[in-house]
Amino acid sequence: MATILIVEDDALLLDALSGQLAQQGWDVLTASSVPQARTALQAQAVDGVILDLGLPGGDGMDVLVWARKHITGLPVLILTARDGIEDRVRGLNSGADDYLTKPFDMLELQARLQAMLRRSRQPAFLQASAGPSTTVGCLELDHGARTATLQGQTLELTQREWELLELLVQRVGEVVTREDVLAVWHASPLEPGQPATALNSNALEVYVHRLRKKLDTSSLSIRNIRGLGYMLEKP
Repeated sequence: MATILIVEDDALLLDALSGQLAQQGWDVLTASSVPQARTALQAQAVDGVILDLGLPGGDGMDVLVWARKHITGLPVLILTARDGIEDRVRGLNSGADDYLTKPFDMLELQARLQAMLRRSRQPAFLQASAGPSTTVGCLELDHGARTATLQGQTLELTQREWELLELLVQRVGEVVTREDVLAVWHASPLEPGQPATALNSNALEVYVHRLRKKLDTSSLSIRNIRGLGYMLEKP
């Protein structure tokens, strides 16, 4: 089973979370502050992180930003009491793979965690006939390593950014519908009471915006095809 780092300053919740996951067979590491989280991530490789935002020694976002700079592709699930749409968008913009608010159901947390780790290990929509790498202009995707380089520089991508970019590259010059992209994320449970179209569409817009920013130094562009979806245009 995977190794999970739980970063949470509420001692009772931290104990309950670690105990529940350990009972399910997960290997669990814990941290209760920003410095402890960084130390833990530097000391041992982990498969995923459950991250609170309100932490001693800084904000949980600091941990997320640091992890994105130093550990490529590390899956991160934010678990927080901050339930505003601005907080959710900020979390996704900072590189989180999923976002769950407190109070939460333990079964839902486990399902989200499993789905997040599953996405981190399995290429989404990777065609069987595709070669080990694909090049479009100055962009090169290594499908085996799940990495992308732009003009020779490695792009820092979250799991969902990679899935979206890979799908656009595989169908360069063609329209990729919202349904095509959302199908990649179908395994992720939704926030209770959130309609699928609203939450997932909002998240998709965030990821498209982030990819556009990462490609804006090149001749590649992601075009919005009104009413249909998106297209990666060739140089």
